[in-house]
Amino acid sequence: MSDDPNYNPIVANSVDRDLEDIKKDGVLRALVVYSSTSYFLYKGQAMGFEYELLNQLAEHLDLELDLVVSNDLDSEFEVLNRGDVDLIAHGMTITNQRKWEVSFTEHLYLTKQVLVQRKPDNYRNMSWSTLQKHLIHDPIELINDTVSIRKNSAYHERILSLSNEIGGKIIVDTLDSKLTTPEIIDMVAEGKIKYTVADENLAKINASNQPILNIDVPISFSQRIAWVTRTKSVNFREVVNNWITEKKKTTNYRIVYNKYFKNKRSFNRRIKSDYYSLKNNQISKYDEHIKTQAKKIGLDWRLLASQVYQESRFDPEAQSWAGAKGLMQVMPATAESLGIKDISDPIESLRGGTAYLRQMYRYFDDILDEENRIKFALASYNCGIGHVLDAQRLAEANGLDPHIWTGHVDQMIKALSNPKNYNKPFIKYGYVRGSEPVAYVEQIFERYNHYNQFISL
Repeated sequence: MSDDPNYNPIVANSVDRDLEDIKKDGVLRALVVYSSTSYFLYKGQAMGFEYELLNQLAEHLDLELDLVVSNDLDSEFEVLNRGDVDLIAHGMTITNQRKWEVSFTEHLYLTKQVLVQRKPDNYRNMSWSTLQKHLIHDPIELINDTVSIRKNSAYHERILSLSNEIGGKIIVDTLDSKLTTPEIIDMVAEGKIKYTVADENLAKINASNQPILNIDVPISFSQRIAWVTRTKSVNFREVVNNWITEKKKTTNYRIVYNKYFKNKRSFNRRIKSDYYSLKNNQISKYDEHIKTQAKKIGLDWRLLASQVYQESRFDPEAQSWAGAKGLMQVMPATAESLGIKDISDPIESLRGGTAYLRQMYRYFDDILDEENRIKFALASYNCGIGHVLDAQRLAEANGLDPHIWTGHVDQMIKALSNPKNYNKPFIKYGYVRGSEPVAYVEQIFERYNHYNQFISL
């Protein structure tokens, strides 16, 4: 305990972890929310405002990105301060109360808070003047009425301040901290709650397909929305702030912002899709067939789905420059050996491609670690078994483990694009553009991790 009146036990007891430690680990750990604008899955692809910006920030810092999905918005500062993550990366309103526990980055954008209310069921049949009588037009009309919001949100702070400003009590109905703002907006539209509060940009995009909602009443002035760091992480915050300041000047930033907060047509197309993770537990129209084939080889169907996306983006008409076709991009000669009569037929392509993957998998029965074994199989699917076997031989010759993919054999398959390596006498299959199978495996597993976040088995 300190006698210093400025002593802050929350900050004092937070982990001592800054840019140097993050760089040493090589990983940017960011806490995100699973929502319609921040981070979600659509047609097999991870998307979101924060998701895109975080990927660009991680690349700028030369760090691997590790996303952690928040399951309790009330505990996020605790998770940050104990060092589980280094950045809370979803839009948070900068407030003095929050600054007691954490520090904010440079703001990403400005917005204001608005009241979200529901029009009467028969509003379409009402005259304009009659409809207006059913709606609130001034925050003062909320006196003795109930607004439903998360307890520890900036909206809660604002409602308490508003009650004081208007000299009357606004009743607060506190909601589960696991609920996101878009989910709460939907609750108003469905008539489950009467009113809520949301940032205007979130309210506009989430209400764009729900004309029964009215979001015209502001209840705050402009506010700054930012990401959050530990107060002690001074150097890390400085580099993030510099990056945000420069990023906001770019066309790319405006494109990304508009994509998620202003493009109503794209938003409505997403939320109406069967392959939108906030709506359905589906990745593609071929999920059931992928599950059937994955079961035959004892593979998590979401991993196989990630491979299918990597090959064709679920387009059965896809064709590569080399002549591979279909969902699994099977080469004609391979298709013939597997008994595939029509490689453009999605069911046949899945059956044949999975059978070929199983053949590759069986080559590596001496690899006991399951994840490593499937990585070797995937790399072989991409560039051919011969090149992968060559890479194992080169790994062994260089004192690396031929049974471990990451950091060992993957480095050697990249080395096989160099004549000094592929001309060695024990290399049987020669040159290979090794960066391609390495990226192939990395991207499939990265996407698989997203699928695990969003899609249940």
